[in-house]
Amino acid sequence: MSTSPDKTLVLVDGSSFLYRAFHALPPLTNSRGEPVGAVVGVANMLRRLLSEYPQAHVAVVFDAPGKTFRDEAYEHYKAHRPPMPDDLRAQIAPLHELVRTMGFPLLMESGVEADDVIGTLTHRALEQGFSVVISTGDKDMAQLVNERVVLENTMNNTRMDIARVNEKFGVPPERIVDYLALVGDTADNIPGVPKCGPKTAAKWLADFGSLDELMARADEVGGKIGESLRASLASIPLSRELATIKCDVELDVAPDQLVVATPDPARLKELLQRLEFNSWLKQLEGTGGAPAPAAAVASDPPKATERRYETVATEADLRRWLARLENAELFAFDTETTALDYSRAEIVGLSFAIEPGEAAYVPLKHDYPGVPDQLNREAVLEKLRPLLEDPERAKLGQHLKYDANVLANHGIELRGIRHDTMLESYVLDSTATRHDMDSLAAHYLKEQTIHYEDVAGKGAKQIPFAQVDIEAATAYAAEDADITLRLHQHLWPLLEAEPSLKALYEEVEIPLVPVLSRMERTGVLVDVFKLAEQSDLLAARMRELEKAAHDEAGQPFNLGSPKQIQTILYDKMNLPVVKKTPKGQPSTDESVLQELAEIYDLPRLILEHRAISKLRSTYCDRLPEQLNPRTGRVHTSYHQAVAATGRLSSSDPNLQNIPVRSDEGRKIRQAFIAPPGYKLLAADYSQIELRIMAHLSGDQSLLQAFAQGEDIHRATAAEVFETAPENVTADQRRAAKAINFGLIYGMSAFGLAKQLGVGRERAQLYIDLYFRRYPGVQAYMDHSRETARQRGYVETLFGRRLYVPDINAKNGQRRQYAERTAINAPMQGTAADIIKRAMISVDRWIESEHPPVRMIMQVHDELVFEVREDYLQEGAAAIRQRMEAAADLAVPLIVEVGTGDNWGEAH
Repeated sequence: MSTSPDKTLVLVDGSSFLYRAFHALPPLTNSRGEPVGAVVGVANMLRRLLSEYPQAHVAVVFDAPGKTFRDEAYEHYKAHRPPMPDDLRAQIAPLHELVRTMGFPLLMESGVEADDVIGTLTHRALEQGFSVVISTGDKDMAQLVNERVVLENTMNNTRMDIARVNEKFGVPPERIVDYLALVGDTADNIPGVPKCGPKTAAKWLADFGSLDELMARADEVGGKIGESLRASLASIPLSRELATIKCDVELDVAPDQLVVATPDPARLKELLQRLEFNSWLKQLEGTGGAPAPAAAVASDPPKATERRYETVATEADLRRWLARLENAELFAFDTETTALDYSRAEIVGLSFAIEPGEAAYVPLKHDYPGVPDQLNREAVLEKLRPLLEDPERAKLGQHLKYDANVLANHGIELRGIRHDTMLESYVLDSTATRHDMDSLAAHYLKEQTIHYEDVAGKGAKQIPFAQVDIEAATAYAAEDADITLRLHQHLWPLLEAEPSLKALYEEVEIPLVPVLSRMERTGVLVDVFKLAEQSDLLAARMRELEKAAHDEAGQPFNLGSPKQIQTILYDKMNLPVVKKTPKGQPSTDESVLQELAEIYDLPRLILEHRAISKLRSTYCDRLPEQLNPRTGRVHTSYHQAVAATGRLSSSDPNLQNIPVRSDEGRKIRQAFIAPPGYKLLAADYSQIELRIMAHLSGDQSLLQAFAQGEDIHRATAAEVFETAPENVTADQRRAAKAINFGLIYGMSAFGLAKQLGVGRERAQLYIDLYFRRYPGVQAYMDHSRETARQRGYVETLFGRRLYVPDINAKNGQRRQYAERTAINAPMQGTAADIIKRAMISVDRWIESEHPPVRMIMQVHDELVFEVREDYLQEGAAAIRQRMEAAADLAVPLIVEVGTGDNWGEAH
């Protein structure tokens, strides 16, 4: 939209953004436990608007308390909305005060909604020659869009003009009200036409032209949906009335009066001190009162960068860029490929960036009618090989492990991985945002990037990247390299300012990238015949369970149908209703069935059937389909930047969820086999989290038990029940084991009672006895909670930060969960750090000494290797020594090693 700055009116839907900020952003509290996260989110959004529209007229509009004309027209309007959360309600007044203090005009009108005020101001502004930007995330506002009115959602940096409204809804802006009247709105409880979805509504309006015409010719619509339309004819006018934004509200202010005032520095400073927006406060004191981002933002949004992107299509262009890359201290690069699966992907093109805003794309294998000439892929890769394989040439990327794997498919071993923006963001705060490039660009750079779907299409119509027009591909791919470089320049100073995080990043996360890459490329050998055999056995077991369930129910039913299960359990068998769905129906989810299964047989049978069905479909039937035809192996993907605690996760296939304690799970592990001449070796840390607890707590009894190599559960039972270790009964040891592991995960007396099958008072007695005998553990837990309250995070032994934003929440359930996290996360996170350090150490040994050993899997606290048969004893000793030396704890780290022809035997 091109317009004179002083004739632009920006209307901010404050209520919409308050709700969205509250639900979309991590909870944030100040030292008094007052929630301020939504205030931070909206204030940051207003700050960005000021920088984007420095001379515009602006108003921030909120819903006024009390009923509106829509409530009078329809008593059930918004009746299904849950009550406003207390933590959200508490932020309304501070936000209003902050908005006014920042100098923004704030509007609220009784009897109408914020939408109606915005609609009225929009119409008046157009009459006065303004162009209008409505800052909102509310789809209803699309009815206001025209040639001089656009919607901007500053929460996700999207913009909606007439074309975008048509694309999103399938109807033009002038038909949005008709569209909304047909589809209804569950949030506002607008009835609409039952069973009429967005596609049907758009089709009807395209066919009939308008809602009035559709209603007049409703008899022409056939089928069940036609019956639904005709049955709704009486209520449709009400739905249309409720969906229509009122544009004639009597207002005391005109658009040209909506001017942002210069804030009073003293008043703003006092408010920021009260809210404890310390980062903003520091900037305020340094800038004399200009509004700045609040506590959740590490620094000002970067200024817009001019972009110069180039397509490298000639040998001369390539030589020029090669010379620049060879002279660069650090360069960003990215690959564009034929597939997301790295084990099958080939390179279509590469992009590079050295300076912000300047990047190049080298197309190599685009293939479509009329495609321009491209450089030869193999020749280009050979010219790049010395650069990419040189460990002294520093490289930067976003999720570089994928690019390393793809380059390996072309015989290039990527070395010199110096930085990865995904890991920089993850180490800074594993919970703050998603760590993909598009999310990071929006979060840190305030930039809306080109998405893959924008150039390749969506769903069934999506084309391979090789068929994307080279000009569009250049804009997309060069931006990837450019944004990655700019993200690094933003994130790296933040890491450098935190020595412990910088060390974790440089010593653990970055060195782990090539380790995981090698493991993924090596893959795991799988016996498909063993899996087929196990699939048949599981199918037979499922049939047995199904018959038993039918007998128990007294009739056949579908064990995979929640609705039929609900009918059988609650309508026919009258089992107690433990929990209800949001729609008020008795729940049949896993936790409910588990609770019922403790008393009733049918829920137990259903649960077992579900578990076996999932095991069979996920592993027995799916794994053979995931074999790579080139290698004959399964190649998983390990994810470094997913779990908040630092643990690795795996997918496609997920090798970390195969049950180890069930017979069925063990039989599936038997299908993971060693190649001829090799054995599988599984090395597992013994009770690592309990050992970390002993180290962190410094409890003398725990330290002594581990130092003497005692059975820790028997030793705990002897302490708690005040008896000699040799006199500990099986039940006492079982109770001690439940306490040992339960307390790590913050288990309450109620949870322990349920697990042990004892009364709550007895379970509480066990916990009290435990803490009396292990006072260091109690002190550690208290200290962890207090540290989290003061700093907002806890740390692992190696400095990884684990943020717990709800630690001061007023909501008791959220606060208690945060307290449990504060206790458990340092142990889980330290365990994750230890096995990562062990993997790096073992991999360096393999790479430097080249023993007949391959690391092929990581599963929680376990590493799995292929070891040549004649090297088993020597290999086991070398692996154990390096794993046990991965951390220097106050108790011994013990690694248990097993070997066999398959994973089941080795574990």
